[in-house]
Amino acid sequence: MKVYINPDRKDWKGITARPAMDVMSLQAKVKMILDDVRANGDIAVKKYTLQFDSVAIDEMAVTTAELNRAAETVSAELKRAIETAAVNITRFHEKQIGQPEVIETMPGVRCWRRSVGIEKVGLYVPGGTAPLFSTVLMLGIPAKLAACKEVILCTPPDKNGNIHPAILFAANLAGITRIFKAGGVQAIGAMAYGTESIPGVYKIFGPGNQYVNCAKQLVQLDGIAIDMPAGPSEVCVMADETCDPAFVAADLLSQAEHGADSQVLLVCNTEKIINEVMASVKIQLERLPRKELAEQALRNSSAIVLAEVKDAVNMVNEYAPEHLIIACKEAETIAERILNAGSVFIGNYSPESAGDYASGTNHTLPTNGFARSFSGVSVDSFVKKITYQQITREGLLNIGSAIEEMAAAEGLDAHRNAVSIRLKN
Repeated sequence: MKVYINPDRKDWKGITARPAMDVMSLQAKVKMILDDVRANGDIAVKKYTLQFDSVAIDEMAVTTAELNRAAETVSAELKRAIETAAVNITRFHEKQIGQPEVIETMPGVRCWRRSVGIEKVGLYVPGGTAPLFSTVLMLGIPAKLAACKEVILCTPPDKNGNIHPAILFAANLAGITRIFKAGGVQAIGAMAYGTESIPGVYKIFGPGNQYVNCAKQLVQLDGIAIDMPAGPSEVCVMADETCDPAFVAADLLSQAEHGADSQVLLVCNTEKIINEVMASVKIQLERLPRKELAEQALRNSSAIVLAEVKDAVNMVNEYAPEHLIIACKEAETIAERILNAGSVFIGNYSPESAGDYASGTNHTLPTNGFARSFSGVSVDSFVKKITYQQITREGLLNIGSAIEEMAAAEGLDAHRNAVSIRLKN
């Protein structure tokens, strides 16, 4: 990690820049695959599955027999863990469901809003270097709570043409039975445009690498909604002398191990903390099976000393991290000053991995600075809000003159007449 001591504010943007990529080249490659899938359907999806996942797939749809075998394969301990997480995620998300409230804006004018589940949604679950069965819960449970009519899931197969049994167990637990063996750009294209096997959807959800993220943004140009731009994972840790350096090191590594294009950021008030954290990082890194990936991510990362809390808060708000851990004195007070972050973890005993798995909050979050304007996935992500109004004759008499006057001023006489004709009868 690069270390910066009290850098000038004008340098903050460069210090916290995410790993750069050749966007134009990336878009060209991704668009070529999307166009092929749109034109050739299953043939193209299978071709790219062979090319990128090194496996030939005859039937992409997961069978009932495969779902049943998965349930038998997953250990009892992992089943209990997944079920515990599912309960907590459900408890947190079900409180997001609101009932319509009728507002009488004036006598005879009643307005309300109703949430309606998006009819067809597609969930993407990464399965490359790590099979993210936790993501199945994070997407499937709110989709079920939102009462989406059709929910499909795409995830890449392994070299034997199988999907990790924990992914299938979690999907079944979340009520998802339409599962397809397709990953990467080709899966996003299949869900966006539809193929002979994989139905098209109205909105696509799920994290992924830079190719998947690019594909989601490109299909959005064709009218397919997406949850958010969700690329490589990242964490920022704010720490002071009250932190436990070993805890901080573990949190930094928990994100760094996601992949070489991940990024971690440490913001603290003394250089002593950086030295202690980095010493612990070195020790813990040696024990990680994904050591090489974590080391590459750390090379894209920074540790920064800012003596004043207000400066640290300002830097975090400018960076807008996907995950923010506050390991500081008066952490709750600092948390209230955070304006831009996907999810915030308060105190020394709130590891980011708790949110990744089982605390109940959603781990599908905006990355790459998009936390400035995007929220993480919630039940709201799976619904659309329809507004209603019901007006009596008395109500129209009360607001009619205002409507007529405004319509006339805008030069829209037909709008004005739609009110006038009713008031004359």
